[in-house]
Parts: sequence; C-alpha cells; structure tokens
Amino acid sequence: MTVADYAFYLFAIVMLVAGVFTVVSRNPVHSVLWLIVTFLTASGLFVLLGAEFVAMLLVIVYVGAVMVLFLFVVMMLDVDFAELKAGMAQYLPFGLLIGVVLLLQMGFAFGDWSSAEGAEALRRSITPDAAEVHNTAALGQLMYDDYLMLFQLAGLVLLVAMIGAIVLTLRHRSDVKRQNVLQQMYRKPEDSFEMKDVKPGQGL
Repeated sequence: MTVADYAFYLFAIVMLVAGVFTVVSRNPVHSVLWLIVTFLTASGLFVLLGAEFVAMLLVIVYVGAVMVLFLFVVMMLDVDFAELKAGMAQYLPFGLLIGVVLLLQMGFAFGDWSSAEGAEALRRSITPDAAEVHNTAALGQLMYDDYLMLFQLAGLVLLVAMIGAIVLTLRHRSDVKRQNVLQQMYRKPEDSFEMKDVKPGQGL
C-alpha cells in the first residue's frame, strides 16, 4: 500500500466517525465542531482525487463561512435543547423507519448499478488532458467559456431567491425601535440634555 492509500483510509475513517458524532452529540456546539472535521476530511479526499479547487472551496465556503456562522448562531441563541430533545423521542420510530427505507432504496440502486456503453468515452470527450490543462483551469473554462450563460442564469436565480427571502422576512413592526437618520442629524444640543444644579448633599 502506498502513502495515498493510507491517507485515503485515514480520511475515510475519520470522516465516518466525525459524521456519526455529528448526529449523536448531545451538545450542539460539539456537533458543529464534528461537522467541521467531516468537511476537512472530505476536502482531504478531494485532494487525493486531484480536485484541489473543489477541496479549497469546501474549506473556504463551508468550513470558513457556513460552519462558523452555524457555530456563532448556536452559541448565541438561547435555545432549550433539552426541551427539543424531549419532543424528538416521540418521533424517533418514524425517523428510523424513514432511514431504513432510504438505506433500502440506496441498496437497490447501487446493487443494480451498471454503466452504459460508451459512458466512459463520453466523459473523457469533455474532459481535457490533465497533462496539458490543470483541473482548475479546465473547470474555469467550462464555467466561464462553455457554459457562461447557464452560470449567469444560476447566479440570477440565486439573486432572485435572496431578494425574495428578504422581502418575505422584512416586517415593519411598531414595537421595534428603528433608526431615524434625519432626526439624529437635525437634533439640537438643548433638546437632548438638560443642566441640573445639584446642591451639595442632595441627590438627583
């Protein structure tokens, strides 16, 4: 066995263990930390496959942004996790049933898996030679040259979804104190504070 084989088994075992601990951890902060370990080991597997760009994206986007955001949200929110777990026990049999059904479906799918004739040739026809073009450059060529319009349309769909989420969640409530910039700019000192003559031995 080569060093790459040992690294593969190490990353795979650590990723599986971290994924299990992500689900079974009682502390939500620990679950987020185990999920970070899962993403890091998955990026290691991508590096072994030669997909360095995807590995760096996984580390930067998921570990560096999404998981840190999850960690801060979990740490800052005052959520009664004991109450949530108490209500989860009654749905545990139904969840286990769904898990068994999904496992059976994946078993049927992978058990009857067969590659179509010419599938390998079709995949190689759109994949440039790794000795001539680096995989990051090839991915950029596919995204920004061959499929530029589809890439821009996907970004437009995400922009519309973000604007829709902002519009749906933007609620003007009367009990929320909002900033009035003009009122702050036009405020005069005599309207903001009042001088008090406090005599010795007398409180306010």
